[in-house]
Amino acid sequence: MHPKTINVLFICTGNSARSIIAEALLNALGGGRFRAFSSGSHPTGRVNPFALEVLERNGYPTGGLRSKSWDEFARPKAPPIDFVITVCGNAAGEVCPIFPGKPVAAHWGLPDPAAVEGSDEDKRRAFRETLDVMRRRVQRFTGLPFESTDKQALKGAMAEIGAS
Repeated sequence: MHPKTINVLFICTGNSARSIIAEALLNALGGGRFRAFSSGSHPTGRVNPFALEVLERNGYPTGGLRSKSWDEFARPKAPPIDFVITVCGNAAGEVCPIFPGKPVAAHWGLPDPAAVEGSDEDKRRAFRETLDVMRRRVQRFTGLPFESTDKQALKGAMAEIGAS
């Protein structure tokens, strides 16, 4: 029997960088066991070109990535979400929509690489650092014992991942 696919929604304010990177990483590293999505409370409507560049340079697929509102995932025909992970401070403090099924929520805050000012190389470095931290977190997340752990224990483990 194949275990159920675990749906994860990464949320940030603009849905242009951190949440997009997290979505791409989990879909690539999740071994088909996970289906990742991303959204924003106030989406910019476009994916940051440096986010796409860092993902592509590291061999992660970027097809289908787009900036979208979290409202898409609160609609009746939306995929059922098992986990909601905020990746920026603003989204963590906002009132999220009610997602059907009461997903487990966690916060994995990271500085916004899109806010970095300076040269393109400074910006690329910020996106590489974001990718590296998020990759470690996603790898730890995919190793959690989902089938044998209750929601409260998973919430604690996810909080620990976000603090690292």
